[in-house]
Amino acid sequence: MNKDIMTQDKLERGCQRLSRERLAQWRRLGYGMFLHFGMSTFIDEVLDGNAQRASPYRAVPLETYRPDALDPEQWVRTAAEAGMRYAVLTAKHHTGFCLWPSRHTAYHVGNTAFKTDVIGAFVSACRSYGLMPGLYYASWDEHPDHRFGGTVASEVGWGNDYTTHAYRQFQLAQIEELLTGYGDIGEFWIDIPKNLGPDGRVEQYAQIARLQPDCVISFNQGFSNGDGLDTRQSWPSDLCTMERRLPSNPFSVRQCYEERWILDLPGRPPAQPWYIPGEVCDTIGREWFYKEGDVPRSDAELLGMYLVCRERGVNMLFNVPPDRSGLIPPMYSKALFRLRDNLGRLTDAEVRE
Repeated sequence: MNKDIMTQDKLERGCQRLSRERLAQWRRLGYGMFLHFGMSTFIDEVLDGNAQRASPYRAVPLETYRPDALDPEQWVRTAAEAGMRYAVLTAKHHTGFCLWPSRHTAYHVGNTAFKTDVIGAFVSACRSYGLMPGLYYASWDEHPDHRFGGTVASEVGWGNDYTTHAYRQFQLAQIEELLTGYGDIGEFWIDIPKNLGPDGRVEQYAQIARLQPDCVISFNQGFSNGDGLDTRQSWPSDLCTMERRLPSNPFSVRQCYEERWILDLPGRPPAQPWYIPGEVCDTIGREWFYKEGDVPRSDAELLGMYLVCRERGVNMLFNVPPDRSGLIPPMYSKALFRLRDNLGRLTDAEVRE
């Protein structure tokens, strides 16, 4: 028998780590809230790769973090009232600031005047309101104590950016804290995974899967309309991410079967069927973190974004940033509630027809 011919059973199950039943369970959630909150909330810029190249390392002082009305329960309650079924919070973004009291760095909430373990409060609120909790962790880190890596002339990992072995061990240690200290986490996001390199991504994926076997793991591929999964920089991954883009075609659960995946790189999938669902992440306004004057998109645009995602078979993860007091501003919650009501009117009209 030709070894390239799959049995029907293999075709139906796929070769991915998670069962199709688990992926279908995640897809049924459909609609979630992305929460960008951290040190970047309190400054007028979002530190990212471009800033890192201009100034290799930068530490925003801990006293900059001052959420005097911090209330993660309000975030989750807003999501639940808006009809969302899961939420993903930035545990550590590019500043390196940690929203939990990490044992592996001094740059965390426990060493500020506002010591609330934000991760703990967020996960607890998710369970109270019946939402699936998810966490985000950025591989790009600009804090000088973390010694992330840098940029080299030759390709290391993907692009010309890399992480040091010491930083990768630091990341593994921090993610173990997150995945062993807060109970079940339904989705775990790794941002800018290209910097880990193929070996680093395989090691990171394996760690998350070992610690939380049912967790859906997302290695963000960045800007994409979902026509493909860039396995050069974001494999392995359980999801096909679409950042600030809508899917160009109906997605469903994609069966990936590509000869170009037969490459001598760690973790690259063989030419076998892999079922990979899609997730769009985009912002309710224009910014990921709170910025004064960043008003919500129009009701028509928010409705259109949601409908395109759901009609084309991908989950919609709307970013809704808490402000500097630590609360979701009323302008955002009201926009979400109007979207909920507009969707309800559409459903009512369909029932009448």
